[in-house]
Amino acid sequence: MNIRALAYLASVSVGNQPFEVVVDTGSSDLWILSTNCTTPDCTGMSKYTDSPSLTLRQNSFSLKYLQGSVSGTLGFETVALGPYAITDQALAFSNETVGLGLHEIGNSGILGLAFPAASSISSTVGSTLLENMFAYLDDAHRFFALSLGGHGTEPSFSFGQLDPALANSTDDFSFSPVYIGPNSMPDYWKLPLQAITINGTIIFDRFAPSRIPDSPTPVAVLDSGTTFILGPSGDVSAFWRGVGGSRKNGSGNWEVRCTRAVVVGFVLGSGGSKREFLVDPSDISWRPSTEDGWCTGGIQANDDVNSGDWILGGTFLRNVYAIHHSGAHDTPPSIGLLNMTDEKAALVRFQQERGVDPAPPIPANTRMSSPRTSDTPLEPIVACLIVILSDTEIW
Repeated sequence: MNIRALAYLASVSVGNQPFEVVVDTGSSDLWILSTNCTTPDCTGMSKYTDSPSLTLRQNSFSLKYLQGSVSGTLGFETVALGPYAITDQALAFSNETVGLGLHEIGNSGILGLAFPAASSISSTVGSTLLENMFAYLDDAHRFFALSLGGHGTEPSFSFGQLDPALANSTDDFSFSPVYIGPNSMPDYWKLPLQAITINGTIIFDRFAPSRIPDSPTPVAVLDSGTTFILGPSGDVSAFWRGVGGSRKNGSGNWEVRCTRAVVVGFVLGSGGSKREFLVDPSDISWRPSTEDGWCTGGIQANDDVNSGDWILGGTFLRNVYAIHHSGAHDTPPSIGLLNMTDEKAALVRFQQERGVDPAPPIPANTRMSSPRTSDTPLEPIVACLIVILSDTEIW
């Protein structure tokens, strides 16, 4: 694995013009490069050319990510995603991008799949693509399922059905309601974070107070557009002290000995839906570009996160198959997670690749368990959309 992260791309058509876009559960808007974009970041990339079906608006568009930004104008165009075609879809056409590394990624835009409340495009202008996609589906199938792949599984992205290569029934998933803050409107796909474990032992469950008002626990956002797991600097420092064999480099990023063999667990959800989800050791210790025995840590500090307290990016999401369900009527939206990482197999594979850890931090104990919940099995109704992998990072 390259030290750089993996971006996850899907194919969309805008006005019958094909583009590759980053699948991003941590934002809500669809935007595409336009021919007006001349900044270095978008040089050489596929760009949208005006078509007869385009309706432009005078509204300006601006969106800032944890790393990089985009700006442009709004418009309405026919957007096709897999077997679906949405006419008059509201989206942005970018005339400037900064710091997004588009040329290295190979994408011409970003497909945001978070809730409308987090959209930079006003609901008075138009609905998000996610809203319009869900409008095609009945209550039971109003979801999308996402696997970033890795560790022997293929990436997959589908609406309204599960990928049979990964799961046949939602009975296998652990479902938890999406955390909804004081404004009673969901914005991001997020869950309460109860504890972090190493090799089955809770290393801490007393985090820094949540920045979300009235939340008794930290809140973690599932974000496929982010490379690493990100958390408050104090909590992340405490985590790496628990792991041991770690240090900060000159850039302030955490590194860990490449042989450090730990299976990290995140205990997510609340009440009866609480469950531990495991992360492969190779996602905690990313291969270095130099051979000095130190690897980039898959968990990094970032105090600028404002969508929650923690971001569970690709480092976490490579280890689960995730269902994002919109809810129905009085039922809140929910996230279903299926752990794809086997602890014993992951440790064996890691030690075969890296060598034996000379000083394991914590002996493996009996693994925690908690009750599962399940929904009614869903009938597949659409073809699975395959996600394409590309080496890059978007923080």
